[in-house]
Amino acid sequence: MTLPFHTEQVGSLLRPAELVTARTAANPEPRFLEESLPEEVRHLTEQAVAQVVQQQLALSIRPITSGEYGRSIFYAGFFEKLKGFTVKEVPVPQGFRSNQPTIRTLEKLGYPARTEAIAVGKIENKQSPYLGEWLQLRKHVPKELWKDCKFTMPPITWEHMHLSVGTAYTSSSGYRTEREYFQDLAAAYVKEFRTLYNAGVRSIQIDDPSLTFFVTDEFRSGCIADGEDPDALLDLYIWAHNQCLVGRPTDLHVGIHLCRGNMPQGRYMSTGSYERIAELLFKKMEYDTFYLEYDTDRAGDFQPLRHLPVGKNVVLGLVSTKVADLERVEDLEARVYEAADVIANGQGRSRSEVLATSLAVSPQCGFSSMSSGHGVGMTMERMWEKLQLIQALVERIWGQKSD
Repeated sequence: MTLPFHTEQVGSLLRPAELVTARTAANPEPRFLEESLPEEVRHLTEQAVAQVVQQQLALSIRPITSGEYGRSIFYAGFFEKLKGFTVKEVPVPQGFRSNQPTIRTLEKLGYPARTEAIAVGKIENKQSPYLGEWLQLRKHVPKELWKDCKFTMPPITWEHMHLSVGTAYTSSSGYRTEREYFQDLAAAYVKEFRTLYNAGVRSIQIDDPSLTFFVTDEFRSGCIADGEDPDALLDLYIWAHNQCLVGRPTDLHVGIHLCRGNMPQGRYMSTGSYERIAELLFKKMEYDTFYLEYDTDRAGDFQPLRHLPVGKNVVLGLVSTKVADLERVEDLEARVYEAADVIANGQGRSRSEVLATSLAVSPQCGFSSMSSGHGVGMTMERMWEKLQLIQALVERIWGQKSD
């Protein structure tokens, strides 16, 4: 499926300070249910969403998102609303995989525990976890522009990837194998995709920073220490992701964002080229688009893009959300052409064909994947400047504005 836009954004936007303060004071727990917030805090959230949508419309920013203002962290609000899951405090690092980069970072920062959703019964999507959030966004967007919106969701592998081997589901859940667990969870995703589609969503982005852990020796050695084959685990995860896409509408664009983590003050979780996993992911995962982090040499060079098949797309995350320094449009333009040439050589096509059909540009991650975090020195003003820089880059290369 072709790209909706050559301009992109990953989804989360800086939140107004008063919104962060109010939501944190009402409930500091990141996995709480939105319905538990006081009415005045929910009203403040509604106002903030309306304002950020109007700003995107005024600046012709595409795609349009809610900024994830209705979540305290990017993965909140999905698993905990599915039947069969319960939320528990899991001790750091004892309850998690060995050498799991996220958990190692939390341990260094002094976190004693982290809240996780664990399957204790059969998983079912009885009532849409995210429909309310989408309806909140779309009410502020003219109906003819609903197609210009993008909705973000966490990956099917999120809990399984973090928790200790064998603890993503309990014996009371009825699941005997990981595939049984993922099959029911995938069915919940399939139903959610259809519900959102029926309500007007035409573009969904799955945010999965954890798949890039497979490029690191550290995480792979942790898998082996836990008695798992990292390659077999990656194969399982690719299969699980693809199960979520079974039977999706042909005009529903679904992409996956693969970054290196986005913690407060520009912290990240892993480094290393995509080369180790690129061919496998590009050729076996059935997503339309891959959103990749490429703002620094942390992710290596563009050579892994030679594995991209014709018919799939890449969004180059060239603009940093981790630092406030504003990139030069000339430098970004040169990098886009460099990436396009690598893809073109791999596909036996011309640069112009690749640019026309398969490439877009974006920030490398969201501006605030968790409500209290943002890049070093990042401000609201600089965030909008960076998004407008992407517009200028697209107009320079493709000769078009995002609207």
